[in-house]
Amino acid sequence: MEGKKSRGYAWAISAGVNAALAAISAKLFSSQVIKYGMVIIFNVMMWGCYVNSLKALSSLQATVTNFAANFLSSGLAGFFLFEEALPFQSALLIVIGVFILSKSSIERKASTD
Repeated sequence: MEGKKSRGYAWAISAGVNAALAAISAKLFSSQVIKYGMVIIFNVMMWGCYVNSLKALSSLQATVTNFAANFLSSGLAGFFLFEEALPFQSALLIVIGVFILSKSSIERKASTD
């Protein structure tokens, strides 16, 4: 069971990174054909990874992990490739919100059992 869960997290992280790569390729390439082709390829890979993560994790765990990996990858890519500011304040608020949502969901599920 634990191996299945860790594979689920690996799939969710891969989905988040692929989503970030789709956004990066849309910004990085100047040729429209290459740009759209890369976005489609990365999005297809992202959805495949995300569906595989849902087979091993709850939808909340898969979504939160996917989102965190996407946000972190996009932020770091923006900083290193495009010289953008790192969004620390936004990241902190999002992490707090995700934590609150995941705790309330877990507590509600435990109380209904």
